[in-house]
Amino acid sequence: MPGGAFGELGGSLPAIASLNASYSTTMSLPSPYLLVPPGERKLISDVRRTFCLFVTFDLLFISLLWIIELNISNTIWDNLEQEVFHYNFQSSFFDIFLLALFRFLCLLVGYAALRLRHWWVIAITTLVTSAFLVVKVILSSLLSQNAFGYVLPITSFVLAWLETWFLDFKVLTQEADDERAYLAAVHAACERAPMIYPSATSDGQFYSPPESLAGSEEDLDEEGLGRRAVTAEEKEYVRQGRESMSVVEQILAQEENWKFEKNNDMGDSVYTLEIPFHGKTFILKAFMQCTPELVYQEVILQPEKMVQWNKTVSGCQILQRVDDNTMVSYDISSGAAGGVVSARDFVNVRRVERKRDRYVSAGMATEHDAKPPHSRYVRGENGPGGFVVLKSNSNPSVCTFIWVLNTDLKGRLPRYLIHQSLAATMFDFMTHLRQRIIDLRVPRF
Repeated sequence: MPGGAFGELGGSLPAIASLNASYSTTMSLPSPYLLVPPGERKLISDVRRTFCLFVTFDLLFISLLWIIELNISNTIWDNLEQEVFHYNFQSSFFDIFLLALFRFLCLLVGYAALRLRHWWVIAITTLVTSAFLVVKVILSSLLSQNAFGYVLPITSFVLAWLETWFLDFKVLTQEADDERAYLAAVHAACERAPMIYPSATSDGQFYSPPESLAGSEEDLDEEGLGRRAVTAEEKEYVRQGRESMSVVEQILAQEENWKFEKNNDMGDSVYTLEIPFHGKTFILKAFMQCTPELVYQEVILQPEKMVQWNKTVSGCQILQRVDDNTMVSYDISSGAAGGVVSARDFVNVRRVERKRDRYVSAGMATEHDAKPPHSRYVRGENGPGGFVVLKSNSNPSVCTFIWVLNTDLKGRLPRYLIHQSLAATMFDFMTHLRQRIIDLRVPRF
């Protein structure tokens, strides 16, 4: 994909901003998103064990080829004596066998016995193998002897580089992902501290759902404070909203585990966190020079109006208001990269809540009879994510904005390309949001 198209893609995905939704008050995770305490970890991972088996196969395969070569002419014992006891660099295959043995011992000691998590051992074995085989082929007379003069050096060279690829792109990468997922599960299973920012006591000046108190959300519904879920379908939407809230709140409670990705000139930062069952989640954290109520009004309470200031969103429609806190929305993102990325549509359940110290909106993908998948759009799917506006306990004119994003655009887009674009996407969204705040502050005549 050309660089220009890639840049357009990076700037187009803020459409997802309107496609994520809400977040919660409870610190426990309901099923099926419960992060259970992990059990005892294996001494050696499955992927590392597979790598060790491949290293063993390398030695055995080279040994088998060498033994076959020893049987081509004369007896195996005569050829063995000739190649080992009367070793000649230019005509013997014995050193290629020793090279395989060298790789076997180094790699098993380093990655099985010592369980190293670095590439330096495989780098040494591959470098030694490559250099030796190149010199061997140039200076020896193996190529004029028989077919094994070609087969043994090429096989040894290819196996060495396959081992390098396997370790670097499979073993170390997967173990790093598993480690992050394990730490996330450990911290999620532990009793967490309060939210990442202290509370404030100011109330919003705009209309919003009822303020959630410390008690049970079930109690809130039973108090008759307005519309509440009645049908089985509505109760299912409420359940999905609460589950997504719990997942997002667990993510926020693990701020010390967020992995920094990049920041911009405005001081906004993007982090990532591997979440069991959901994969990589992106987290934007930004400081806003405006009241939290203003951000709450523009981003959380009025998603339909986002199309007015976020040009990468071509539509947003509220399909159903389930209760005072829960709704189902239909969102359409614009195409991007000159048509390389087609328009996506999303159906999300959103839950909005107003706390004493923050405003929150979170949710996830759902289904609704009014908007089944359509051939005109690729139906995307959002994992648990949402927006958080944190009040300041010292200055009511500033706030902190957090965006948790977990999305799958589906289609045939490479996942790595989407992941590389999401940080730019989130920064671009903040640019649109700040411009919107400026426009609202300009007096109209």
